[in-house]
Amino acid sequence: MNQPMPSRLALCLAALACAIPPALAGQADQGPQIFYIYPAGAQRGTTLEVTVGGQNLAGTSEVYITGGGIEAAVLRHARPLSQQQLQAAEMKLREAGELMSRRQAALKEGSEGEANMLSLQAAEMMESFEVVAAKLGLDDPSPAGFAAFRRYISNPKRQPNAQLSDTVTLRLTLASNAQLGERQLRLKTPTGVTNPLYFQVGQYREYKEREPNDQTPDTGALAFKLDGIDLPDLEGLPVVLNGQIMPGDVDRFRLHIPKGTRLVVAVSARRLIPYLADAVPGWFQATLRVLDPKGREVAYSDDFRFDPDPVVYYEVPQSGDYTLEIADSIYRGREDFVYRIIVGEVPFITSIFPLGGPLGAKSTIEVKGWNLLAPELTLDPQAKEPTIIPVSVTARKRVSNSLPFALDALPECIEKEPNDDAASAQPLKLPAIVNGRVDRPGDWDVFRVEGRAGDEVVAEVRARRLESPLDSLLKLTDATGKILAVNDDHEDRTAAFTTHHADSFLLAKLPADGAYYIHVGDTQRKGGPAYAYRVRISPPQPDFDLRVAPCSLNARGGANTPMTVYARRKDGFTGDITLSLKDAPGGFALGGAWVPAGQDEVRLTLAAPPSAGGAPIALRLEGRARIGGKEVCRTAIPAHDMMQAFAYRHLVPAREWLVTVSGGSGGALRVQLPKELPAKLVAGATASVVFAVAKGTDPREVRLELSDPPKGIAIKELAPDPAGSLAMLVTVDAKEAKPGLKGNLILSAALETPVKAEAGQPQPPPRRTALGTLPALPFEVVAGPPATAAAAQPPAAK
Repeated sequence: MNQPMPSRLALCLAALACAIPPALAGQADQGPQIFYIYPAGAQRGTTLEVTVGGQNLAGTSEVYITGGGIEAAVLRHARPLSQQQLQAAEMKLREAGELMSRRQAALKEGSEGEANMLSLQAAEMMESFEVVAAKLGLDDPSPAGFAAFRRYISNPKRQPNAQLSDTVTLRLTLASNAQLGERQLRLKTPTGVTNPLYFQVGQYREYKEREPNDQTPDTGALAFKLDGIDLPDLEGLPVVLNGQIMPGDVDRFRLHIPKGTRLVVAVSARRLIPYLADAVPGWFQATLRVLDPKGREVAYSDDFRFDPDPVVYYEVPQSGDYTLEIADSIYRGREDFVYRIIVGEVPFITSIFPLGGPLGAKSTIEVKGWNLLAPELTLDPQAKEPTIIPVSVTARKRVSNSLPFALDALPECIEKEPNDDAASAQPLKLPAIVNGRVDRPGDWDVFRVEGRAGDEVVAEVRARRLESPLDSLLKLTDATGKILAVNDDHEDRTAAFTTHHADSFLLAKLPADGAYYIHVGDTQRKGGPAYAYRVRISPPQPDFDLRVAPCSLNARGGANTPMTVYARRKDGFTGDITLSLKDAPGGFALGGAWVPAGQDEVRLTLAAPPSAGGAPIALRLEGRARIGGKEVCRTAIPAHDMMQAFAYRHLVPAREWLVTVSGGSGGALRVQLPKELPAKLVAGATASVVFAVAKGTDPREVRLELSDPPKGIAIKELAPDPAGSLAMLVTVDAKEAKPGLKGNLILSAALETPVKAEAGQPQPPPRRTALGTLPALPFEVVAGPPATAAAAQPPAAK
């Protein structure tokens, strides 16, 4: 930050807020949202205040943090004030000043009674001002404090943003034995629970930047308090530096570092907030410099391999005061440009090998990096199903960063050199997972498999998804060297933090009996010890993964709430997936509970019980499918649907799927769907879908609208029957909605009640009352004469 300001003035960044950016306009109606936490972490065994910024946070009452060992209390909330409210505060402050001036004049004239009266009036005016100042969130509700606030919001470099306008201040108390690592934090408001954001529990001393530190480095971290006494930083490292980058800002810190220190400086920025919807690139792109005592640059980083968070390793040649400098690469900034920097002689893993191992067995892992005490570690995982677990090491009671380690049930082996071409190819018996490395620039690893005509073979690389720098390239050749299939990049939507999908995948049918060769290389012809991979070579293993969004679902009692389930289909699996809730409390039910064959995502609805609950409820969603004659069940991972750089969406995983039920649905429309589902919609024709409407509602007053329907599907008209049914006539454009298309239709309902016109006055428009969302309606577009679609009979109304 470039300008000094009272510590809570950031609570009102959007007092003169500009409009919500177009990319975020749809989020304003999605209930409470949070976009940054500052500071975004703390040392265990400490208590601190943090600011959470977002929108629609009024009435925040509770804090939910995954894991144990953290107690949280809500201290205060501040929201943006209008220009008129600010002017009112200024007027009250000016009037109080004028009264005090008149008091001084009265005292000079000897009118003590008038002076006392003016003092009372001025005091009342100041009380009125302080009420407004309290709404602003000022720590210093005095004329000087208000003047400082006015100077802050008039700073031309400040860029107010509506999505950051609400702030909540929390007090967090971390237990001394709180588990280290990342947690997820959410807030509860009267309208529901927010999305989660990361909060880090650390083991080192923490320091929060003091502005201004853009020209003169902040030296506050050079001293720390012990029993209230300032002490020189004799053993102050490691330390975690916390800060925010504002527009054009550069933050500098000065630290005394002894000679011989094997210094690691690691930034967490994008790791804290994976994506910024209204910024390009779609995250805080930090740059890091280290300057020696003479001001010379001795180390620089703007990323760590493909990770945009920079890391520096520097062996300190002489004792002295070194300066660390952090900025955004293109000098952007805002309150959500939050960072944490670990500085000190800490262990840091740069790579591991292999990248995974077999389930149910111990694995010996080679670890490389800085300040490590041993070159290997032994892992004895207890997982019973294929998964990915974090791997870290401890050196001198200091815990390193973690890297992912994959566990799988297939047979595994280690790549053996030389295997650079078909003549020296390593033979494999399928299925197999090979753990290998592209050891040097230009290296190729080749594996020979035997196959028969018509067999299908899959080769899938996992490298970038396991934080290897390898940008893989896969080729399948026959015995003559002819390329039968090749792949560079294959998108995996479940890899939420990946923006360059650099892992490769291919599935091919073998044309004849004989030997075939799988070639693994780096598409940029790079290589080295860190360029590790796991390649699965096997017959197809059809399967699927599921994600459910939003991960914080805010529902109304007795109503239906839309949500989305995403399916990642593996190795050619295309079948239907049936969805269900696992051990859900009574009153919860899914509408349109399927992912249709061949579809990768579907919108559906969740019905909530009529009465509002207290705390959010953690639900589990499962998907089942028949694969190879067996039923396969997979649990959906909750996900936060985040936008990057105005256009790209990512499903960032959450620890829990929380559903909050608030209020009551009131006049929600009660209908019964047709008995035969999915409803058949005929391509190029009009189909009738008939609902039974509950007694007490006149179908002639009901209006239905489609919410984000598939292209080519629209409501032509509604045909109500006073007896209690409602026919929805749906048109299907055969050019855009072809036979075979399946999914769910999401329908919102409203009631339009006629209003009686007063004598001599024109007929007023009908009174419109929202009736909520109907249960999702499964459909299938079919070919055939229109008559086949009109056979649905109205079910009995409840």
